[in-house]
Amino acid sequence: MMIPENPYLLLTPGPLSTSKTVRAAMNRDWCTWDSDYNELVQTIRSSLVNLSQGGSEYTSVLMQGSGTFSVEAVLWTCLKPDSTILVISNGAYGNRMAKIASMMGVGLEVLTFSEGKQPDPEIVEKTLRAHREITHIGMVHCETTTGMRNLYAPIAELAGKWGKVFILDAMSSFGGIPLDINAPKIDFLISSANKCIQGVPGFGFVLADKGLLQECEGNSKSHSLDLFDQWQTMEKNKGKWRFTSPTHTVRAFLQALQELEEEGGIEARYQRYCTNHKILIRGMENMGIRAFLSPEDQSPIITAFHEPKNPGFSFEKLYHLLKSEGFVIYPGKVSQAPTFRIGHIGNVFPEDIHRLVAAVEKIKFW
Repeated sequence: MMIPENPYLLLTPGPLSTSKTVRAAMNRDWCTWDSDYNELVQTIRSSLVNLSQGGSEYTSVLMQGSGTFSVEAVLWTCLKPDSTILVISNGAYGNRMAKIASMMGVGLEVLTFSEGKQPDPEIVEKTLRAHREITHIGMVHCETTTGMRNLYAPIAELAGKWGKVFILDAMSSFGGIPLDINAPKIDFLISSANKCIQGVPGFGFVLADKGLLQECEGNSKSHSLDLFDQWQTMEKNKGKWRFTSPTHTVRAFLQALQELEEEGGIEARYQRYCTNHKILIRGMENMGIRAFLSPEDQSPIITAFHEPKNPGFSFEKLYHLLKSEGFVIYPGKVSQAPTFRIGHIGNVFPEDIHRLVAAVEKIKFW
């Protein structure tokens, strides 16, 4: 049976629309024991460190599963029974990190900010002063619940000042928003294949300070999610995974990395995403549809919009009408207001966003 070409663009925070050449890279099989395949893995690992500007002090580890598997792998590997982590949350994915930590039985402090508010460094420092037992700080960079681009740098600086290990969930930002993992220092950065690097789902990855990762030997109470053990196996066996790896996804990711470089690197991709976002915001505002966040807090990854108050509006209707026009969007995830979300990352370009806006205009709920 013939598989049809993509009938729509995925305007989501991932999985997202990929290029034909990324998909075509999956059209052959690989042996996980073969040196040809393991060399691909090593190329990917070094490329990720270079993208982060980590230098020789950092390493990268690939981990099977969704991005959440890699978040959990970092927590299992970093945290000891007597550790205490401070999780800073203003959305669903910060809450998810806190839930994982709570199930591990380690010490946990959670600072919760509203979904439309930046984490306050003064409150964070006050918490560190009051809870000297805190050993780690974790937070999300781009909270796709709302599209919030959290200002992680002041929190990372506090982690350095107070001698805490800083963990950043950069799932939906790494590769699409420029950052330097050393300035300020991020000890463990977590992301996924199917986000801004524009690969397909199947694995996540962690960029880690080598010295700190070395100290984590024996911490994990999970065999499958032992990041240290995965790292040691990849190091000693030159790209070999402990268990069966998603070979097709890995090859597609290498192609995606090559296409990122051809586009001009992270800065060029960031500019494209920003342009996509500006066109979307302008078009929706012209129809009276307001973004949930203020402009200074908005990431170029995904935007949450207030649902129109028109009694004829329903997300389901909007979703299916846009799908018929060739676009898939996301339902809202904001707890305090009815919203829907539209992503602007992936193999999506300004002309695509112009077409989307024209499609929304045709619906006329409002």
